[in-house]
Amino acid sequence: MYNMSFDYFIDSHCHIHDKDFFDPNIRNTLIQRALEKNIKKMILIGTDHEDSLAARDFANSQDKKHEILFWSYGVHPSEWKKNRPIPDFKTNKPIAIGEVGLDYHFFNDNDDIPAEKAGQKQLFTEMLCLAEKYDLPVIFHVREAFDDFFEIIHEHPSIRGVVHSFSDNKKNLKRILSETNFYVGVNGLSTYSTLPTPPIERILLETDAPFLAPVPFRGETNEPAYIYNIAEWLAKKLKLDLKDIQKITTKNAFELFSFDKK
Repeated sequence: MYNMSFDYFIDSHCHIHDKDFFDPNIRNTLIQRALEKNIKKMILIGTDHEDSLAARDFANSQDKKHEILFWSYGVHPSEWKKNRPIPDFKTNKPIAIGEVGLDYHFFNDNDDIPAEKAGQKQLFTEMLCLAEKYDLPVIFHVREAFDDFFEIIHEHPSIRGVVHSFSDNKKNLKRILSETNFYVGVNGLSTYSTLPTPPIERILLETDAPFLAPVPFRGETNEPAYIYNIAEWLAKKLKLDLKDIQKITTKNAFELFSFDKK
């Protein structure tokens, strides 16, 4: 399908465009450190309208001869109350819609939980319709909400995507693998937890930088260069050669995101 060897890594999920976490003066340093670890593509993930446009602008500022940065458009479920313009991608199309989904983790006794859930579901459905309109893959954020997630997803059978930072149980991982064609994001969280590990043919590597730094950097600010450490951990976990992790996960990313068409 692709005339390439997939001889590098991809960070399929990071936030290095976000000035609240990364000083703009160090962004190029972060990219250079990633390149030195053979991470040659990075997707900048949008979390609301303004943040998505910041990801777009940073990606568009790069040297197009060496296209490294790509961007996604998304509104995170926690932002469901915000006003959100209807985006138009006629002239500048993102590589994906995301991160979008459902997150019930932070509900408390003071919340109007039915209204919160209804708002998140409505936003999620809007984002899926946007993905369908522009034929884009989706980067899903799902936390403690898999029953509702599957219910909505099954109403949109043409959707393809990746479940970002999977942090749930074996039952829900099995449902992802059996009921959908989605990939599963593996990041630093897996290096210090007992999470179930997906099969290699369904894995995308991601950092979620600045969050979830892997061992041995746990507790520090995460960055795309640490994809290499996640890949090393995964190679040991699955008893595979590091080159196999590189080749298969990069091929998976190409099959989902179609970098070659950008």
